[in-house]
Amino acid sequence: MALDYSALGLRVGFEVHQELDTHKLFCECPSTLREEEAPLKVKRRLRPTQSELGEVDRAAIVEAIKGKGFRYHVYPESTCLVELDDEPPHSVNQDALDIALEIALLLGAKPVDEVHVMRKTVIDGSNTSGFQRTMLIATEGSLETKKGTVRIQTICLEEDAARKVGEDLELIDYRLDRLGIPLVEIATGPDFTDPQTPAEAALKVGQLMRAAGKVKRGIGTIRQDINISIKDGARQEIKGIQELASIPTIIEREVKRQLALLRIREELKKRGATEVEHNVVNVSKFFHNTRCKVISSVLARQGTVLAVKLPKFAGLIGKELQPGRRFGTELADYAKVYGKVGGIFHTDELPGYGISAEEVTKVRDALKATADDAIVIVAAKKGDAEKALGAVVESAHQALFGVPEETRRALPDGNTEFMRPLPGAARMYVETDIPPIGIDEKKLEHIKKMLPELPEQKLGRYIEEYRLSKELAERISLSENSRLFEELVKKHTVEPTLIAATLEETLVSLKREGVAVGVIQKTVLDEIFSFIDRGELAKEAIPDVLREVAKGVSIQEAVQRLGLGRITEAELSKIVSDTIQENWALVEKRGKEAMQPLMGILMEKVRGRVDGKLVHQLLERELQKFEFRTETS
Repeated sequence: MALDYSALGLRVGFEVHQELDTHKLFCECPSTLREEEAPLKVKRRLRPTQSELGEVDRAAIVEAIKGKGFRYHVYPESTCLVELDDEPPHSVNQDALDIALEIALLLGAKPVDEVHVMRKTVIDGSNTSGFQRTMLIATEGSLETKKGTVRIQTICLEEDAARKVGEDLELIDYRLDRLGIPLVEIATGPDFTDPQTPAEAALKVGQLMRAAGKVKRGIGTIRQDINISIKDGARQEIKGIQELASIPTIIEREVKRQLALLRIREELKKRGATEVEHNVVNVSKFFHNTRCKVISSVLARQGTVLAVKLPKFAGLIGKELQPGRRFGTELADYAKVYGKVGGIFHTDELPGYGISAEEVTKVRDALKATADDAIVIVAAKKGDAEKALGAVVESAHQALFGVPEETRRALPDGNTEFMRPLPGAARMYVETDIPPIGIDEKKLEHIKKMLPELPEQKLGRYIEEYRLSKELAERISLSENSRLFEELVKKHTVEPTLIAATLEETLVSLKREGVAVGVIQKTVLDEIFSFIDRGELAKEAIPDVLREVAKGVSIQEAVQRLGLGRITEAELSKIVSDTIQENWALVEKRGKEAMQPLMGILMEKVRGRVDGKLVHQLLERELQKFEFRTETS
């Protein structure tokens, strides 16, 4: 059944985070990611602190409850004492600031008069300092979509977080190479009222930022978060969205999750549920001879089995909230985050998992549960089990009132899972190590004069001026190769379509083959088109020559290795004539329809040594002679 998003009061906004292609934001280290084993590792623990108003952010408290330490992988080539939080930040990267201002102006936003660096509390370990530095750059921008104008509320410049590369029960591993890379954050208003338009708008924002030409490309360099709410529901921040195509599914499934939680609330009201008491009971004695492998393993390690009653919740914990995720899955998420346990058992799915009906009955009797009540069981170390069931009780109690505000993680299948509560205002405070930065009109005027074309303007110009197909024009206008394309077109006489296709199709195809296209410099492409300009190389030879150049040889050497010496027109005419004679039976049988197979034979002989267009012309001329003889004989 289709959802009526208008009636549901759907509101969606998004944040796009784009890495900039400069050195780091508060030091001079290069923004280069490493994959080899780090030569140095540092262990740290982070703790929540009060803001200037004496408040502690609730999201920071949740991270502290997890009790994990952090192990940082240090790479001296791309990490310094600033990333290790052993040295104050340096001055703000002016190149990054100018790029952020350029992006803001492209979005029609109003830059601030003075930039202030702020600290945003983050103690999940992704920032060694316990906070992320961020700066408000501009406000009041806008973006046109098919559904109308969308407000761009803020544009910020901030430092990217460290990369999470592993986790165990005690430690989370982070690489510090990414920490400090400049990141532009663009946040819209909650102006979207359907699941599809946010993805289209996010794509347009990404294209606009790439028009600036100074942003990083590749997996992980651009990320999206979306904020979703419905009437009677609550705002959810969904983090970690890599694929724009997944946004409509994530929105739809989040709406279904909130609707399911609201239905559970209404059912609890009908049943007269009023509160969930934190009354945890030790039920270990009922499982000494259990066939449940999880419980028996815990008991063997001197663990415990605890249970709590959820009054009036029978049948509701098994309710599906999203495809493959039930209310019990949500409760298990809270138990995992707060108690570091592997999961929970609940009576909506018991007996099962080796737990017998007799064991369930004994637990029910011990908790004085009726048929209307549900029981949640956790097997773990005593302290962890207590924390886990405390989180379950709190979450079940919240279900009496509706949907809690949360930060959730996007899952690959389009579902989401709990990360932490939404942060509050207490997480932001002023950075005391960096003075404010004034933004004067002279700087803004200079940036305005240098603003690039908008993607839609460039697309139209490429189609009109260079006669590119719409598909190829779209690709090259949004590509990091667009500037190189224009340079090459101005310098050479070859068709612009050939240059665009080489940059956006040939190089991509070679990369898929495993060819090291990264070593092919701009000068190589320039030289190849010079060879074609002079008639010393056919366009069909480009892929073969590039394969050889990627191995480390010059273009001249590649041409010699491949035997691509240029064929004169007289030599080509003889090859065409000989080929017709060699395939005379085919010509007699098919006449002018022999053109296509003969072209295939000829191109095998002369590929890369002569332009295919000339081959076609000469073959057509020779076949016309043949047709004339047969008609007049």
